Amino acid sequence: MRTEIAAAAAFLSRLLRAAGGIGEEQLRCFRECLQEALREHYRHHWFPLVPSRGSGYRCIRINHQMDPLVGKAAGMIGLSRERLFQLLPSELTLWVDPSEVSYRIGEDGSICVLYEGPPPGGKAPKPLESRSSCKEQWRAGRSSPAKSYNMMTVSS
Repeated sequence: MRTEIAAAAAFLSRLLRAAGGIGEEQLRCFRECLQEALREHYRHHWFPLVPSRGSGYRCIRINHQMDPLVGKAAGMIGLSRERLFQLLPSELTLWVDPSEVSYRIGEDGSICVLYEGPPPGGKAPKPLESRSSCKEQWRAGRSSPAKSYNMMTVSS
């Protein structure tokens, strides 16, 4: 659980760093406060043998509301929720599950894997083929992939 939580907290810290205006010491404090809050929150909701169980409970969500755990960690470094909304993507979903941490930016964005560990039983994780495309989308600042519509016309 610690590895998955660390991956999620580091990801959110990187997003804040990329937005600018927050010092390294504040980012470190944010990351540590968030990790502690997530460990406490997930304590009785972590099921390594059935990773999907409790996934909704462990989901970190930012849309029209700030996730309360992220907001709490930001408050510890003096960051208001309003400022946090300015710094983070307006639509972000982060799933923190046993052996996998993934995210989606935008409602229609691709799901990208941040961390994939060995499943229970010690087998090696499967390769992450979409990692570079997700990273490229994030670096380009796109909130979601462009929509394409295929239209078919029918004439009589």
